[in-house]
Amino acid sequence: MSGVSVDQALQVLLVVVVVLPALTAAALTALTLGGRAIPHAGRVGVLALALAALASWPVVASNARVATPFVVGADLGLAATGPAVVLLPTMLVVAALVLVVASTEPETREPRFVSLMLLFTSAAALTVLATSLPTLLLGWELMGAMSYALIGYRYRDPRRVSSGATAFLTTRAADLGLYLATAAALAGGTDLSLDALAGADPGWRDVVAAGVLVAALGKAAQLPFSFWLDRAMDGPSPASALLHSAAMVALGGYLLIRLSPLLDATTWAGTTAAWVGVTTAVVLGAVAVVQTDLKRLLAASTAAQLGFVVLAAGVGSTAAGASHLVAHAAVKSLLFLAAGAWLEALGTKRLSALSGVARRWPALGAVAVAGLLALSGLPPLSLWVTKDAILAGAHEESLALYLMALVGSLLAVVYAMVALVAITRTPPLGDMSIDAALDEERRGTRTVSRRVPLSLAPLALGAAGLGILAAPPVLDRLPGAVTAEPSALDLLLTSLMVVVTAVLAVAWQRSGGSYSPVVTAPVRVLRDWLGLERAVHRVVVRPCLRAAELAARIDDRVIAAGATGAARGALRIARSLAGLDQQVLSRGVSSTARRTVQLAGRAATGEAALARLVTQVGATARSGGRVVRRTSSSGQLHQYYLQLVGAVLVVLAVVSVVVLVESSR
Repeated sequence: MSGVSVDQALQVLLVVVVVLPALTAAALTALTLGGRAIPHAGRVGVLALALAALASWPVVASNARVATPFVVGADLGLAATGPAVVLLPTMLVVAALVLVVASTEPETREPRFVSLMLLFTSAAALTVLATSLPTLLLGWELMGAMSYALIGYRYRDPRRVSSGATAFLTTRAADLGLYLATAAALAGGTDLSLDALAGADPGWRDVVAAGVLVAALGKAAQLPFSFWLDRAMDGPSPASALLHSAAMVALGGYLLIRLSPLLDATTWAGTTAAWVGVTTAVVLGAVAVVQTDLKRLLAASTAAQLGFVVLAAGVGSTAAGASHLVAHAAVKSLLFLAAGAWLEALGTKRLSALSGVARRWPALGAVAVAGLLALSGLPPLSLWVTKDAILAGAHEESLALYLMALVGSLLAVVYAMVALVAITRTPPLGDMSIDAALDEERRGTRTVSRRVPLSLAPLALGAAGLGILAAPPVLDRLPGAVTAEPSALDLLLTSLMVVVTAVLAVAWQRSGGSYSPVVTAPVRVLRDWLGLERAVHRVVVRPCLRAAELAARIDDRVIAAGATGAARGALRIARSLAGLDQQVLSRGVSSTARRTVQLAGRAATGEAALARLVTQVGATARSGGRVVRRTSSSGQLHQYYLQLVGAVLVVLAVVSVVVLVESSR
């Protein structure tokens, strides 16, 4: 590679990170359409993601940048800067491990599923590395489209297709904020690069911030957009594991961290993000506590945990938010893959039917327990340190924010313990409800592949140890601002609160985890995710459908009236033409025919007379000829010539008559 500089090589690697998974997906799709069987599509996908992950390490270590012209004054650029330094390799490693687990099941090792996962990862990588709004929109939209395809992967099931459409349309509606932000950025005099957005003209800068905030909150499943995350559970478990951990949902929080300077440049955007995030952490934490389905519990906890990331972006603790995002990616991918393995084995996700699964499959149970303990925020596991760093930033910003974030942290302990007790407790003897719940979604295999816990072991290590990213010596070196660091006293107090809450939650769960009649109705509302989906249907979907139906009716009436009028006009014209035809054309034709017949009769009479005349002339000529012969034979020449002149005159007279007759016709 003589003549190629280190910077050029790094730029090539940066492009490889994005393009390699996409090209692999295209190759798998082409071979499949060509009718070739690909029995090892999963391994091919894992290899592509592993190579992309290896290529990302030198890139993030060197802060490489690639930029190509896209529009005037803007770049379709890629750069591993800011929080991308820690999120990019994490995302690629998680995606590779997810595909390893997916390849253990027949359905998710098909080339179609592998190709969709590769395209989804490629789009997520493009989003993370984007340096301008055009690049961001390209990755953002492709990622949304792939999420629809993955959630509705079982396309023969109408509910799953509907769930994919719900997720896609909800996030798509929020994504319009990015287009608004792009238009406002152009109007505000920026070059569309992400770093320049904070420098837009003051009025337009607020519009840019509003658009970015709406798009990010929609992708991160923050209130009021959270309900789509529940419907996303209808997709295959490996798709949920990637979508909920390191891509899609995580990238909504990532975008706010990446554009934290834009939020700070306004007087309201940062505060709004902080309050929406902390409210989601509390409300969706309560939603997670009351769930009876493991995947729905994990989905609600994803929205709640992303609430802490959004809170961090709002208060300017971007380094703490990035570290929490990375640690959460390891924890949540681990738990979703474990839940998917139990679903394949037992055919159910119901918590009551999962009693004792950690004992039944000890290796998988051990890594799942590690993930749940980390999710709860117990010290010294990863989310304990990262969450406390975010709490310190919230405390510096506002006491009310801090107290609400603390409530969200304690709710995280409770919902983690709910799941932990469910998978570790000994099933009650003679409990028929457990057997009745088995195979309620599909026929279980009653086995778990040995590759599953082996593949999850790296994620379990990450769930336990990635909290080091939020330790003060490391936190200070991460890209981004750090508003505050938790003191030793803060860590001690929050640790005690977490431990006490965990003990109480375990005791409550082991006693049956029942709710008093007073709180039964609120529990139903929370279990239904606050009825957000129904509310959206009432407030948004139904009015839109009614408006469309009304417009269609009006359209039909207008078109029908126009068509009727046109038809009546055409009939009138036809009748007029018919009358004209009968009155004018028909009479003219009849008159012409009569005259033609008369002329024909006259012509026939003239022809008969002419024939008689010719016959008479011929007879006369014969007689004259005899006279001429006699005159010629007698030698009287003067008489001969006189007779000849007379004959000529007669002929001329006959010819003249014939010409006159013919001309009269």
